[in-house]
Amino acid sequence: MIMYITLKEVTLRAEELNYTVGSFNAHNLEMLPDMIRAAKEQGAPIIIQTSIDTAKYIGYENFVAVCKTMATNEMVDVVLHLDHARDFDEIKEAINKGYTSVMFDGSHLPFKENIMKTRAVVEYAHKYGVSVEGELGTIGGTEEGIHVDEDDKVYTDPKDAEEFVKATGVDALAIAIGTNHGQYKSKTEVNLPLLKEINAVVDVPLVIHGGTGVNEMDIHELINNGIRKFNVGTELLVAWTKTAKETFGETKVTKSLRHNIIPCNKAVKEIVKHKIGIFMNKEDRTLQVK
Repeated sequence: MIMYITLKEVTLRAEELNYTVGSFNAHNLEMLPDMIRAAKEQGAPIIIQTSIDTAKYIGYENFVAVCKTMATNEMVDVVLHLDHARDFDEIKEAINKGYTSVMFDGSHLPFKENIMKTRAVVEYAHKYGVSVEGELGTIGGTEEGIHVDEDDKVYTDPKDAEEFVKATGVDALAIAIGTNHGQYKSKTEVNLPLLKEINAVVDVPLVIHGGTGVNEMDIHELINNGIRKFNVGTELLVAWTKTAKETFGETKVTKSLRHNIIPCNKAVKEIVKHKIGIFMNKEDRTLQVK
């Protein structure tokens, strides 16, 4: 049975059964085991994604080793994905060290340049059997030092999306339909008509970024209209940090660190498990890749 797999493999399965795969940002190694165990308890695959800075902090090889080991030991399909990468050398590093999926974020570039550079990444990655996510349109908010003001958001144009997918050969497309990175105090109103237009003209899985800000009542509509990868990051970071402030503030400095960190990881696990339950779209099936 396949365990450590690619984005293309899990999203193709998601397309067949009409669900979306949760893609969760891991900010440290401590939270990783409970994220994967949450997927196991839901009988679902999981995408673990890291920023370049987090990958450097932990070490690309270390993240790969832990994900591979846990995928096998827990019998969970795990994709390890590099998120929002703009540097081709960093993308090559992730691929060469064992990541199974990468995102080239050329959304800040002119359209033709975005196509050209994304295509170069696709050609390199596909030689190693690695999936590639591209992005078209700009998503508001801030993530890992990349900031887009609300006034500078650009929604994805369906005609551009069709051309982009055909010209680049990407395995998945991140689109801008109203979500924001880092939004957790309020909920956004996604542009569902635009999503439907895009889904009608492209033949690859679609990706939502800034998923923390999406109203859970809207998720099923997004799934039914082509969203096959659903990113959640801020919600996990906020939960882990809030819990850490509480636990570290209440315990003696001589107490083992695990007593402070375990509750943080459990808080993350609860969110991941809850989100996956919604993403599954139906509660009566196992979504592992066979």
